Amino acid sequence: MDPNKSGNNSTNYGIEKLVGTNYNYWQLCMEAYLQGQDLWDLIDGPDSVIPNDTAENMEPRRKWKIKCGKALFALRTSISKDHIDHIRDVASPKEVWNTLERLFTKKNTARLQLLENELAGLTQGGMSIFEYFLKIKNMSFEISELDVDEPISEARMRRYLIHGLRKEYIPFVTSIQGWAIQPTVEELENFLPNQEALIK
Repeated sequence: MDPNKSGNNSTNYGIEKLVGTNYNYWQLCMEAYLQGQDLWDLIDGPDSVIPNDTAENMEPRRKWKIKCGKALFALRTSISKDHIDHIRDVASPKEVWNTLERLFTKKNTARLQLLENELAGLTQGGMSIFEYFLKIKNMSFEISELDVDEPISEARMRRYLIHGLRKEYIPFVTSIQGWAIQPTVEELENFLPNQEALIK
């Protein structure tokens, strides 16, 4: 991958940067990357601790430090600037991994409540159908990341989407509510731009 084309939201090796709301996805990708680079043992394996500083361990320690530097580089460059301070002074890949895990897996109840209230009250307003769907889906995804025990279901997301549509979509919404099989969110996303074009 061309490093100049990676942008600010992804690393030079194709992993989406950790921004806080995408921890589970980031963790999955980063673990696979570290395994592929033969660096995962530094986090969960025999290499997680530096070899003792003895004469016979001089070469293993040197190799460990090189490996450690590679893993730390991969981890640090895959984290957004907003979160880098949490691991700035952490010296080993295992400590970095554990620090991020503690930070992002605790349930943020206040943020969760705020998002749920915002989602329940969200209306399309001046947004296009595309913008409105994207906002609902992103918020639903973030809520599901924060509350893995009760993620937002497809049916619940569809209810939020329909509830907040502008009033000119009411005839269309009324017609689909009579269907024996309700459309999926993806199907709604395909139907509604056609309605939007007709309304304009």
